[in-house]
Amino acid sequence: MLVDDHEVVRRGIVMAIEASASLKVVGEASSVAEARRRLPAIRPDVLVVDLQLPDGTGIDVMRIARELDPEQQMLVLTSFDDDAALHESQAVGARGLILKSARSQEIVEAIRAVRAGRTLWPADQDEGTPELSPSDQRIVDLIGDGHSNREIAEQLGIAEKTVKNRVTVILQTLGMQRRTQVAAMVAARRRAGWK
Repeated sequence: MLVDDHEVVRRGIVMAIEASASLKVVGEASSVAEARRRLPAIRPDVLVVDLQLPDGTGIDVMRIARELDPEQQMLVLTSFDDDAALHESQAVGARGLILKSARSQEIVEAIRAVRAGRTLWPADQDEGTPELSPSDQRIVDLIGDGHSNREIAEQLGIAEKTVKNRVTVILQTLGMQRRTQVAAMVAARRRAGWK
């Protein structure tokens, strides 16, 4: 079962899965509410979940799935490559995480791996300077430009709630408490000639 709010992404993945001999899509959902309604009847071997959904997150969907079936095999499909997404996904019992930028065949292979009970996590990042994903770096730049969460959401075409969640993760990653600290950091970098 595939849970993703972007129909084009869903269609592409469904086509890739249906083209493989050993896998079949038994259900789709575009929101947490829809997944909650469909999961009890479908009970898929593997649940493939996007983290960013219009009415919540993939974490919410995975919690629901785990309540229905403690052994549910789950794979996260996301645009955000960050430690927070990885750790949250591991905490609710996902078996792996793959980026939407991966080739169709890689996504199919990841689903097969999770179905076989294997785990599939990106290599641990080196300790040291915290790194932000390109998406989060864009949010940091917009904070530096003085934009509110709503303005950032409009510019990036995502929900304001998503921006708020990402800002929380960014603050944790950077070891900061307030967005004013992020804005000050960006200003200092720009004065120093950083991009």
